[in-house]
Amino acid sequence: MRVLGVDPGLTRCGVGVIEGRPGQTPSLLLADVVRTPADLDTGQRLALLERILVQYLAEYRPDALAVERVFARRDVSTIIGTAQASGVVLLVGTRAGLTVAQHTPTEVKAAITGNGRADKAQVGHMVQRILKLDAPPRPADAADAVALAVCHLWRAPALERLHAASLRRELAEGRARARARAAERRLA
Repeated sequence: MRVLGVDPGLTRCGVGVIEGRPGQTPSLLLADVVRTPADLDTGQRLALLERILVQYLAEYRPDALAVERVFARRDVSTIIGTAQASGVVLLVGTRAGLTVAQHTPTEVKAAITGNGRADKAQVGHMVQRILKLDAPPRPADAADAVALAVCHLWRAPALERLHAASLRRELAEGRARARARAAERRLA
């Protein structure tokens, strides 16, 4: 499975691509940061981000896209740009027909380091160890994106089983409702 991980941001957007299977050491294919110039209008910056992400999708052809779920911070100006960039990432992945998953920062840190409160240096170090790299991906936004991809790779099978179970339950409930309606019609 090939996973594109994205740590969304308007100024710096981390991008990482890995390939592998759960239980095996994944291979790092890309660790990068997309930067958008602050002197451009927000719409232009988002369009630039979209174009670059589409290029990465064409080049790396991932099976899934994992993006960091936006969470509330004290600095509202930062969260707005992050949320806008996240929306572009979700749109690009969905339009490409990919499985798009969102993972919280705490979820990713816990999956990678065993500690949901780990700092960026700890995440980078563990990404280095997991992927057997000579050094952590740089800058930290790229390491965070790779960590997202690893987290998704490891969690994807469980997420797929949960999704399939949910679909089976919905189907069974729908059949039960249909049987109940049919029984009501017979009694009427």
